Amino acid sequence: MDIVVLCGGLSTERDVSITSGSKVAAALRELGHRAVLVDVYFGYTGAYDDPKEIFSLPDCGPKQAIGEQTPDLETVRKSRVQDNDSLIGDNVFEICRAADIVFLGLHGSIGEDGRLQAALDLQGIRYTGCGYLASAMAMNKQVAKEMFVQNGIRAPEGFVQNVNDKRRQPAVYPCVVKPRSGGSSVGTSIAHDEKEYGDALDLAFKYEDNVLVETYIKGREVDVGVLEGKALPAIEICPRQGFYDYKNKYQSGMTDEYCPADFPPEITEKLQKAAVDVYNALGMEVYARMDFIVDGAGEVWCLEANTLPGMTPMSLMPQEAAAAGISYKDLCQRIIDGSMRKYQ
Repeated sequence: MDIVVLCGGLSTERDVSITSGSKVAAALRELGHRAVLVDVYFGYTGAYDDPKEIFSLPDCGPKQAIGEQTPDLETVRKSRVQDNDSLIGDNVFEICRAADIVFLGLHGSIGEDGRLQAALDLQGIRYTGCGYLASAMAMNKQVAKEMFVQNGIRAPEGFVQNVNDKRRQPAVYPCVVKPRSGGSSVGTSIAHDEKEYGDALDLAFKYEDNVLVETYIKGREVDVGVLEGKALPAIEICPRQGFYDYKNKYQSGMTDEYCPADFPPEITEKLQKAAVDVYNALGMEVYARMDFIVDGAGEVWCLEANTLPGMTPMSLMPQEAAAAGISYKDLCQRIIDGSMRKYQ
């Protein structure tokens, strides 16, 4: 198959996306597909007479390691030749139309908020994973939380604070403060008092005008992936310092991960059922990953849902798949196959 792997974009998770996309593209080539890696923001500026030609060219996609800090997006903007405000680079849709399917290796805005999926739908372009509506609902943590509650899925209580609100709502400490639509824990803090709360709001407002403030649930952090409607083994995440923030997610040696997670069978069953319940409540398709806390009483709390789980060497869903006997290459192929079935 001819496959475009879209990555990059103009998101705080840009570097993570490039790493995910690069690994996916390499795996697809090993499987015999003609895969080309394209940065959705920079597009493809090489010469061709027919877009099909690029599937025969050597790998020319972006390469970027994940640093300890998020990328400087203003520098990214200035480095693009295309002089306009479009979030889609040159020739992206034309190349995608020439492919059998587009593998979405994006994270964060555009890739996960449903806008790109909607644009691809309008152009009749096949793509992997969830559709635009599930993506939009999952990306907006406030909407996702409301869907959880309506479907009997336990979630932390919280409220939204807008940057223009004249009065900041008081919080109950400790609390978690995070951008309403962010990912990779960018801009997320745990506040234990009024000063930390103010600092946490200021940090989160750097990334978004709407910030979600939630009750902090003390417990064990767990993730569960769902592949074509079936839950994968749970993975427990144990940062060596602090919480599971951007640095601890992507820098080697910062976090210990255990898969399958060491829980009694009844807790594992609750986690996996909750993951599938979230998948169904949001109308997800093909694959997704859910974040949970298991508190001291064994109750399962859903924090959020991810429609485009990371596919980097340190990402959680590939580890969960491996624990179920699914190799990285097989996972990529199953995502392709499941996504193609959406269009049959």
